Amino acid sequence: MKDSPSPLTNAPRRSAFRRRLLRWYDREKRRLPWRETVDPYAIWLSEIMLQQTTVATVLPRWERFLARWPTVEELAAAPAAEVLHEWSGLGYYARARNLHRAAGIVAREHAGRLPSTVEELRRLPGMGPYTAAAVASIAFGEAVAVLDANVERVLARLVALEEDSRSAGGKRHLREWAAALLDPNRPGDHNQALMELGATLCTPKAPACGRCPAAGDCLGRRSGQPERYPLRPARAPMEQAREVALVLARGGRFLVLRRQDGVSFGGMWELPRVRCTANEEPGKAAHRAARELARLPAAKVTGPLLELRHTVMRTKIHLMLWRAAAGAGAVSLRPPHCEFRWIRPRDWAELPKSSTQARIARYLLREGQKK
Repeated sequence: MKDSPSPLTNAPRRSAFRRRLLRWYDREKRRLPWRETVDPYAIWLSEIMLQQTTVATVLPRWERFLARWPTVEELAAAPAAEVLHEWSGLGYYARARNLHRAAGIVAREHAGRLPSTVEELRRLPGMGPYTAAAVASIAFGEAVAVLDANVERVLARLVALEEDSRSAGGKRHLREWAAALLDPNRPGDHNQALMELGATLCTPKAPACGRCPAAGDCLGRRSGQPERYPLRPARAPMEQAREVALVLARGGRFLVLRRQDGVSFGGMWELPRVRCTANEEPGKAAHRAARELARLPAAKVTGPLLELRHTVMRTKIHLMLWRAAAGAGAVSLRPPHCEFRWIRPRDWAELPKSSTQARIARYLLREGQKK
């Protein structure tokens, strides 16, 4: 543990901190369904879904997913395309692919029973250090600490960590503090309590220090600047980009392409889509989308029909939807696409797609119903 003036370097103070934290958690925790179950599969699913996704978004999707595939074996037997379709709208689709692959391993090699230790869990696809520790501690009671963004913020403020929390040294010191503070008798509840504290009181802005069970031990609060922690380097400005998605029509249907596995949004279906080059007119980009992605000429290009704005990682994207008639010829694909279909708007509802493509699909369905 890094040398620190924190009162929590004292063992009795750490014991008192654990008691106060768990009393607060028992009294104030949000009543979430994955906290009311002892099923390791359901707990694992919640941890995967909650990565980069809000509780409000996850709640109905977790329940729906479990209703459709209530056991690991049933999930393992499901077609990957159906799992991706059910995941549509949650984003970060590698999570769904890894979940499905891991379920297959658990079903085949562990008789449908999720491994119970961090070491074993880390061998499964999609089980990083945080997820493995969370599942092992919450579902199986292994005395291992977790470190997610909420916990990092709480700990960095508790000890007034004067280094970048994302650096190797900062991460190491936070892991040391997390392990030192862990309650060995209730590790799962302790980990959830720290996460809950970060989510509800020790928030990035305007933390509710007056109601925090850790306030008496918090050096960040004593400094009068708790929001200063955790220390982070200045972020580079967001990149701005324009993209064109093309409704390339032929015989009352339009073209959709499936992205190959192993790339971003792998397994998902989308319209031909290209990023505009500097000063490129969207109409010309629409022609290029047909030519480069399907090897087809485009005629009667019109648009924009719809404009959407969304963010992917560090890029803000202005997406414009255009329409064109497909010229004669056979579709020819190249990576990152590996399959194509000519479909009607209603057919797209059954295909796995990103949330942005789902918005386009709803628009096309509405427009088709007007005709």
